[in-house]
Amino acid sequence: MIKKILDNLKTLLIALVIAILIRSLFFQPFYIPSSSMEPTLLVGDRIFVSKYSYGYSKHSFPFSPPMFKNRLFLSNPEYGDLVVFKTPSDNRTDFIKRLIGLPGDEIQIINGDLYINKKKILKKDIYNDLKLRCGGNNIDVSFHKEKLPNGKTHSVAYNKLGTMVNSDKYIVPEKHYFFLGDNRDCSRDSRFLASVGYVHQENLVGKARVIFFSNDTIKGSVLKFWNWGYSFRFERLFKKLK
Repeated sequence: MIKKILDNLKTLLIALVIAILIRSLFFQPFYIPSSSMEPTLLVGDRIFVSKYSYGYSKHSFPFSPPMFKNRLFLSNPEYGDLVVFKTPSDNRTDFIKRLIGLPGDEIQIINGDLYINKKKILKKDIYNDLKLRCGGNNIDVSFHKEKLPNGKTHSVAYNKLGTMVNSDKYIVPEKHYFFLGDNRDCSRDSRFLASVGYVHQENLVGKARVIFFSNDTIKGSVLKFWNWGYSFRFERLFKKLK
């Protein structure tokens, strides 16, 4: 009897170790709780993040144990990557934003347009009369397609009733990155230096790869499977992120 219990405990321990290794070294699921990345990511999306994309730091592992400093097998992120990182203010909270500035870059918003190293980022109009969530409210937005210095494009939304017209200059420090939300007027990101600011490479957790499940939490809880007919977003199932 005791031998059987010990065998079961051993099996559970091995399974737990394997699960931790997969979560730490390969892929980790995350839930999207806010609208700061709409239209790319919606509240209720569940995504897989690749942990190996940028190498490994202490934040790659549960509870961020101080195993080593900086990153092992560092691979630099690129403009436009959707990155999960630990916020510098507490080194604990997970954020997901789009990478806009690399080390040494100068970032500034002038007359509502984004500039990287004094070059205006091309912003092509897509839609001009849509609504997005912003906290508990819906706001009128215009959609645009931005093209970053490496040629990568992505969709962004700006509040039609008032957007950030001008900003200070942000000079990205060495080994740091600058992030923005795609829902530009409903995102706490690197523009807010006190709470997010510049993100050190050690704080990078991984790169968002795919949406594996999505349920509109306004229309119904994911636990109420009988409501999935109108709350489950079938069109987002296994949608590749870019």
